[in-house]
Amino acid sequence: MTLCAAASAPLNALNRIRPDVRAMHAYAVQSAAGMLKMDAMENPFALPPELQDALGERLGALALNRYPGSRNEDLKAALAQYAGMPQGHALMLGNGSDELISLATQAVARPWDAPAQRPVVLAPVPGFVMYALSAQLFGLDFVGVPLAEDFELDLPAMLAAIGKHRPALTHIAYPNNPTATLWSEAAVQAVLDAVVAVGGIALIDEAYQPFASRSWIDRMRAEPERNAHVLLMRTLSKFGLAGVRLGYLMGPAALVHEIDKLRPPYNVSVLNCEAALFALEHADIFAAQAAQLREQRTALLERLRATPGVERVWDSEANMVLVRVADAARTFAGMRERKVLIKNVSTMHPLLAQCLRLTVGTADENARMLAALHASL
Repeated sequence: MTLCAAASAPLNALNRIRPDVRAMHAYAVQSAAGMLKMDAMENPFALPPELQDALGERLGALALNRYPGSRNEDLKAALAQYAGMPQGHALMLGNGSDELISLATQAVARPWDAPAQRPVVLAPVPGFVMYALSAQLFGLDFVGVPLAEDFELDLPAMLAAIGKHRPALTHIAYPNNPTATLWSEAAVQAVLDAVVAVGGIALIDEAYQPFASRSWIDRMRAEPERNAHVLLMRTLSKFGLAGVRLGYLMGPAALVHEIDKLRPPYNVSVLNCEAALFALEHADIFAAQAAQLREQRTALLERLRATPGVERVWDSEANMVLVRVADAARTFAGMRERKVLIKNVSTMHPLLAQCLRLTVGTADENARMLAALHASL
């Protein structure tokens, strides 16, 4: 082709973008301007003024002209102590849980394999959307195993799927999002035993740990050999620092060491690091906030179950509640008109038909949300 001919048929740079990426929709965050924001399971409590001032002084004194350094190691040590990390385990930091999910997925991806031989990522569904998305972006097949009608694990189906697909990575959200269910220890242990039998890795996602009645870290301490293939992930988002974007991953040192090789060298900023350290120094304040939200969750569940037009309310071990109504789209739109923003999850999975997800907030926020819900049903 001559230069003149090439100029007459310009190439489209967009064709260099992967077709599956071009077909995707970007993650959308609903505008909350002027709204009561009850769609993202955020901690509704701000720092007390005296702590705001103290944090501001610390952040203002940071050397922002320098790359992050040893202070991140201080944060890792503080998080390990806070979580009660088992001996022989290691901890790595992430820019939120999303990055850690991505890094764990990347670590098991084998894009050079033939399509029929590529690794599989497996998780119960409905579940957190990033599990399937990360698998897709790294060229892995994702197998979603539907939950039972009551959103409990379908254990026979899970065990059969693990035996058939031999997943490289299996996700267990503990509690689950968006159902807020905390599956039984016995069922989760059976899944983990099946995963190790096929030589896979299990990633337990405890994003909502501050609101749950138990944590898998107790099992990791009690039976380290049985959990030698288990990674445990948490985030400070539900702790009360959603804006800081700080997640952490714990697991057997040899396993974490391999995944940590994929981490960008400066993925946690000095600002994020110092804010997280500051929060851990005042962990009692955040624990008291979580206790208040658990109390408000109990009251919210009772009022929802007494609300005409709410067809079902599921128990919750997180700072969210899943409900079913006659017409989720209409109810969501009605609440939005009344300046209350919730999450319509009814199209995420057939099991979630006509379901809405409500964040647990303060007593005043919950009252306003319930009033809007009642008026919109």
